[in-house]
Amino acid sequence: QLQLVESGGGLVQPGGSLRLSCAASGFTLNYYTIGWFRQAPGKEREGVSCISSSGGSTNYADSVKGRFTISRDNAKNTVYLQMNGLKSEDTAVYYCAAGLAYFSDWRWGSLGKYNYWGQGTQVTVSS
Repeated sequence: QLQLVESGGGLVQPGGSLRLSCAASGFTLNYYTIGWFRQAPGKEREGVSCISSSGGSTNYADSVKGRFTISRDNAKNTVYLQMNGLKSEDTAVYYCAAGLAYFSDWRWGSLGKYNYWGQGTQVTVSS
């Protein structure tokens, strides 16, 4: 069974940091572009970042540039999202997703470009 599992979410104060992990079971992530998305209450799911299968190319939403860093360790079949300088507006459920193609343009943040999704992990930024 193909599965993505997110972990690392939690409650953090503004300005704090978290590192999210996306692990795969049943398949290898090595051949997939991996995207991180988030969905806040009452809002649509939006793209946060993505990384190509090789790790050589990345994209970030403007709202997280300079604060979040995506990386991958193909040997561990895991992708990470390091989140620094967290703000209250970063509060959301974070999802990882796997897709077969990498897009350098707006399509990287399109939900339909990803084939497999995890169940999400809650990130709450609050004092």
